[in-house]
Amino acid sequence: MDQERHIRDIILTAFKLTMKMGAVRKQRSLDPQSFHKESGMDQEQQIRDIIHTAAFAALIAAGSVLVIPLGPVPVTLQTMLIAVTGLLLGPKKALLACLLYLLAGTLGLPVFAGGKAGLGVLAGPTGGYLLGFIPMVWLCGAAGRQKTLWLTAALMLLGLAAAHACGIAMLCATLKRSLAQAFAIDAVFIPGDIIKTFAAIVIWRSYRKMMRHD
Repeated sequence: MDQERHIRDIILTAFKLTMKMGAVRKQRSLDPQSFHKESGMDQEQQIRDIIHTAAFAALIAAGSVLVIPLGPVPVTLQTMLIAVTGLLLGPKKALLACLLYLLAGTLGLPVFAGGKAGLGVLAGPTGGYLLGFIPMVWLCGAAGRQKTLWLTAALMLLGLAAAHACGIAMLCATLKRSLAQAFAIDAVFIPGDIIKTFAAIVIWRSYRKMMRHD
């Protein structure tokens, strides 16, 4: 029950925060001339983009609820959800969703693994992996725009490697470990993250097939 309420609060908060960001952005960008140039379809697309960004930011946050403690860095579903977000939204919107998630956690919402929040989490041992979501989600977004499956998979794995590289760097800095020691800690997560990355590709391809049939 607590987990369900936690996920619901995350979704509502992400949606409200994104709507506020969208309102501010629209207020700044619209002037009397540009207002008349914008069509109703453009405005509807902007609303859809805002909703999608909020929904996927909430999805990333929901992945932090299920936690398996494993040393200084826990196991969550967020690697897979970051990959899914990139594939479905594309690089720009997926990056915004990821930044919204990180902003929410930094501002104090309990959206990081284990219900944690605050700038201190980003400066801790897990902070590198959280910041590594930024290049990963962008590369996964670019992967979803490729015409061949092998290019998609290659960019996905490159994004995963970027996230792990950021994680290793932060482990070295915060735990005062050597590069080899930090890599040994990180290596435990690599097989599972590869599986989750390819699971994201399966989800993405299944979604595309379903949409084509509809």
